[in-house]
Amino acid sequence: MNDFEAVPRGQGGSRHVGPGRRLTASRGFTLGGALLVWLTAGTADAAGQQMDHAAHRMPAADGAWRMPPMDPNMPMLPGLEMALPPVAPFLAAAGIDIATLPEARPSEVVEMAGGDTLDVDVSIVRRTLNGHEMAMYGYNGQYPGPLIQAPQGSTVVVRVTNSIESPTTVHWHGVRLDNAFDGVPGLTQAPIEVGETFVYDVKVPDAGMFWYHPHVREDVQQDLGLYGNLLVTPPDPEYFGPAHREEVLVLDDILMDEAGAIPWGEEAPTHALMGRFGTVMLVNGETDHGLDVRPGEVVRFYMTNVANTRTFNVTFGEARVKLVGSDVGRYERETWVESVVIAPAERYVVDVQFPEEGPVVIANSIQAVNHFRGEFYPHVDTLAVVTVGGDPAGASMAAGYDDLRENSAVVEELNPLRAHANREPDYTLETTVRVNGLPLPIVVSMEIDTLYVPPMEWNDAMPMMNWLSTGDQVTWILREADTGRENGDIAWTFDEGDLVKIRVFNDPDSFHPMNHPIHVHGQRFVVLARDGMDNDNLVWKDTAIVPVGSTMDILVEMSNPGDWMLHCHIAEHLHAGMMFDFTVRPAA
Repeated sequence: MNDFEAVPRGQGGSRHVGPGRRLTASRGFTLGGALLVWLTAGTADAAGQQMDHAAHRMPAADGAWRMPPMDPNMPMLPGLEMALPPVAPFLAAAGIDIATLPEARPSEVVEMAGGDTLDVDVSIVRRTLNGHEMAMYGYNGQYPGPLIQAPQGSTVVVRVTNSIESPTTVHWHGVRLDNAFDGVPGLTQAPIEVGETFVYDVKVPDAGMFWYHPHVREDVQQDLGLYGNLLVTPPDPEYFGPAHREEVLVLDDILMDEAGAIPWGEEAPTHALMGRFGTVMLVNGETDHGLDVRPGEVVRFYMTNVANTRTFNVTFGEARVKLVGSDVGRYERETWVESVVIAPAERYVVDVQFPEEGPVVIANSIQAVNHFRGEFYPHVDTLAVVTVGGDPAGASMAAGYDDLRENSAVVEELNPLRAHANREPDYTLETTVRVNGLPLPIVVSMEIDTLYVPPMEWNDAMPMMNWLSTGDQVTWILREADTGRENGDIAWTFDEGDLVKIRVFNDPDSFHPMNHPIHVHGQRFVVLARDGMDNDNLVWKDTAIVPVGSTMDILVEMSNPGDWMLHCHIAEHLHAGMMFDFTVRPAA
């Protein structure tokens, strides 16, 4: 696995912690080589409690709150049986006959040359997911939005018109474009109001797979389908190794029950503690994505995680997987991996060879958590199915697959950055959370019953408590360690050309620790070290995840002047305050 390992490590024991209570250790797993154990405290009969969650469902009418799906083995917290989030429920196209909406269509490839213009309409569309017809959003009526292809070093023009119910913008994630077109409302542009148009000049200096999405209530708009890829093609046809074909995998999930999509929060996000985990997996906007390949075929997959909060652990059956690239280009060295851990907003590029006929399942394979029972358990979601058959693929393209290339140009560029691994950070950020006004049963449960939180939240282990927490009650915090300044009070100014070392520590002692994918706008960085261990295979990134209790050192190349954002890319955490701006002054 490329950063984190999650595998069963057997059964634990227990030890006495007080009259009538026991601290129980169940299955553990390894993360970065350390054995971790799940611990809970509870009454002797807590594990045996069963609640009829169906009896506590809210009305299923459009626009009414419904409790999200719950594991039947998970007890209902006393006092929350009929609780609702303290915000209004929101569904797209409320009051509109869904049958009158245009049906969304699959993503189309748009090849652009420098100076070309693409018109993009942000509109309401009709989709059928998991057997339910529902109103969603789309770029040009597509799911995902158009796959834009542009040559490295070019500038393309994208003219965006807003036809949904609320203001929006487009952020070009990972692209070191001119600051005015970064798509951050109130910082780089005014929101695009309903019926208005904004023109983006998208300069693409780096090769790689990027993506675009809103920066206005992305917990709603992005989750409803506003996302698409931007593939920047390098001039060197051998930039990556040989492959027979290339495929795009856009990974997502959506929260649904037997009545359809669970509404979103209108005034503020729900699911502010852990983020909105979905119950239905989507690949390229589909619940049943599949592809046919020939025996021996080498397929290059460009993977993008557009989910609100879910980190995927992607496996490709028994097929061999070669990790070749990430957010902003190639690794120094190609490596074999068993799976790919991909956090929200990250991209990874892998080459996979399928040698034998038959089906191969691309899956999300995790160790899920049940907070209340204090258990880890294996969980596998099918993401897509590869059907291998037909005539064998040509051998010439597969000839170099067994070789692990070292990219000398990347080594030459990135190796000098290792000299910064031994110096003190310029800034240290700490992550934490502050809550106010949450229902008392949630506060009591979090502060007393749960004594351990896993470094990585692979699943929603407390769906009801998470659903009931809103961005008005939960404030996620990036705190500057030296000054104590938090979120928007942080003020950093750099000069173009600075190399800035930032240490991020994910404090495990907060009210509810949570992993955080940290995204830096407009620049690129390398991950120098994790938990004091130097990174031996560098790659340019724009987003990287910090597990609970971990420390990550990044070196940011301040190459792009302007006012930019740094934030957590869990959508609900962003809209619960976990962000700040920084300035890069142009060189004299």
